[in-house]
Amino acid sequence: MDGFSNQGTREKHIRIGRYLKDAIYAANDGIVTTFAVVAATVGGALSPATILIVGIANLFADGFSMASSNYLGSRSENDFYAREEAEERREIEEKPGEERAEIRGILSRKGYEGQDLDLLLELVVSKEQMWLDLMMGEELGLHKSGSVSPRHSAVLTLVSFVIAGSIPLLPYLILGKSASFILAAASTGAALFGVGAARSWFSRIATSTEPNGELTMRHMTHATTSTTAPQRS
Repeated sequence: MDGFSNQGTREKHIRIGRYLKDAIYAANDGIVTTFAVVAATVGGALSPATILIVGIANLFADGFSMASSNYLGSRSENDFYAREEAEERREIEEKPGEERAEIRGILSRKGYEGQDLDLLLELVVSKEQMWLDLMMGEELGLHKSGSVSPRHSAVLTLVSFVIAGSIPLLPYLILGKSASFILAAASTGAALFGVGAARSWFSRIATSTEPNGELTMRHMTHATTSTTAPQRS
């Protein structure tokens, strides 16, 4: 059977997958930038010790830079979403009629009509958070990323960058003066292949391509159809 054998394992896989972008991006960047430093220092006919010093300094400097940028960017994104969500909530409270009409238009554009549209509209507006989430996603194109911690993303970025980025330096660290640039290049190629293989492994399970709002509306439509179906005596 394809996929994971139990739901718990699959949920753990999904939790890890939320940070896949940060890990892959940082690992690739770490490998490529460190190899570029190695190539530059080798081209300058510098000693293996100098290559290591320059490479390690660049590794941690760029790693911290990427991690802090990731953290600040994620925090800014979350703060922006929170501000827009507060504004949308205010509009729902002050102009419920207009916002209700917007929800009707959104549902109508998705193909709902007649009784299904009326029932689904009542379900959406009866739950303020559902109403709010739908407006945020469909009207503003914003989706909450609360499941991803900016702090965890930053730490993962740093760790991925340093671990993967150290691979082009390993020949010089282990072999010292006898290390060759060709070996460093081969290590870099193997590292890039490993990152690509890891990405394929983590993303091998297909997930739904439907937006969360669409899935939720589909479930609600099913529920309303079931509860309003005529009963046979």
